[in-house]
Amino acid sequence: MTLLHVNRLSVGYGAQAVVDTLSFKLRRGESVGLVGESGSGKSQTALAILGLLPAQAAVSGSVRFRGNELLGATGRQLDAVRACG
Repeated sequence: MTLLHVNRLSVGYGAQAVVDTLSFKLRRGESVGLVGESGSGKSQTALAILGLLPAQAAVSGSVRFRGNELLGATGRQLDAVRACG
């Protein structure tokens, strides 16, 4: 069962893309590590998954946790996911 599915995630600020079409799946019981150079988008990816990017960030793609879409979810919906997983 896929626990987290990130599909074609992109994050940008104005004309600058900081994450460009990132995709991965994390299944129950698996671990994943994001590695890369400074400024490669690791933190922006994590913040996008958690719904914690600033309002000026342009985010596209899909982030599904346990089958539920997180991108575009309300604060209340995200709080429930963050609190309980």
